[in-house]
Amino acid sequence: METQASSGSSYSESTSASRLREALSTAPSEAAATEPPTLDDLVALVGELVIASATADLFARKAGRPELAEANGAVSLLVERIRDTTLQMRMVRIGDTFAALSDAAKVIAQEQSKHVEVAIRGGNTDVDKSVIARISEPLLSLLRHTIGSAIELPDRRASLGKPPVGRIELNAYHDSASIVIEVSDDGAGLDVSGILGEAMQKGKDGESQWSAQDDRSDRSQDLESASGVEDLIEIRRAFEALKGSIRVHCELGTGSTYVVRLPLTLAIVDGFLTAVGKSSFVLPLDAVVECLELPGDHSERDYLNLRGEVLPFIRLRDLFQVSGDRPARENVIVVNHMGQHTGVVVDQLLGELQTVIKPLGSLFSHMRGIGGSTILGSGEVALILDVAALTQLSAGMERQHIGHSQALTAGMAEAVAT
Repeated sequence: METQASSGSSYSESTSASRLREALSTAPSEAAATEPPTLDDLVALVGELVIASATADLFARKAGRPELAEANGAVSLLVERIRDTTLQMRMVRIGDTFAALSDAAKVIAQEQSKHVEVAIRGGNTDVDKSVIARISEPLLSLLRHTIGSAIELPDRRASLGKPPVGRIELNAYHDSASIVIEVSDDGAGLDVSGILGEAMQKGKDGESQWSAQDDRSDRSQDLESASGVEDLIEIRRAFEALKGSIRVHCELGTGSTYVVRLPLTLAIVDGFLTAVGKSSFVLPLDAVVECLELPGDHSERDYLNLRGEVLPFIRLRDLFQVSGDRPARENVIVVNHMGQHTGVVVDQLLGELQTVIKPLGSLFSHMRGIGGSTILGSGEVALILDVAALTQLSAGMERQHIGHSQALTAGMAEAVAT
């Protein structure tokens, strides 16, 4: 944390105070003449309070006065409790949304001369109302796709030995700082091998962010741009816009389960601060598994042996073209996304912090691996990393290495044979 303190020395107390005064003056007061303050206004003010608290903590540590640091620590704890309470006030249960989706599913099925029953589990699961407002449409599209493409007609189901009424299950539960939504059906399933074959013929399954798993072979494959899943691609993009991800587990002839993972809130999250050169990056704390020192003999590799398992890693310095030389010691942060581990190589580990998520401008919209930004106590801007995108990038690099290795082995075998 000393590096951040020294780099933020130019950030004066008057700057911090002016930012807070500006937030106080523009949040509820301007709207008071036309409409009362909303819960969103309160969340915005709490976000500014979190940043102001981090600034006070920075100055307390720089002053070197234990009593000041202790008093500020107590204030920070109160700010954290205010943050959690405020965010909890924005939480709503997903059960009402599930109920509406259930009614819509039955109407969609009737329009296609099909019959479905919808089972709901996890209706008491809480999620931020801003997330709920934006997931209803893609979830409805996912149900429409499931009914249209997977659920068979009653006569067809009878010939397959299935009940004439198709079954769809909606389930939701919390996992760390995420909400997981599962949409399952007992329909025809998704022909992963067929879709992939057609995509490969078109030469379009190279760079992908849409993943499916065929339970028969227990393998994950990419479905980007494969014909027959255009609607799924649009659904995937809608969830990615919320910093979420989607994966499908399928068994041909038996059914599919779509697993959607989304952040609980889009406002304030706990993060882990790192540095690469003079740039600061934040990882969502719930995604961090462990931190370790990168062995010195891995300067030209992008994977390492982690307790008998191959761990691919990405160097943020190379990914974002950060200037400067690599330090003598680099660190690897092991992150987890949907059960897949990836390493993120950074220069410094700077510890935990509360992160107020700020949207990125259009200038950064093309950058893979960035999910947002935040303001540090020093006044500097740090980029919030998108763990899902980093995992996909790492998986793509790993596939390239496997392909090169297989090609090299085949070439050597052919050379020996001749």
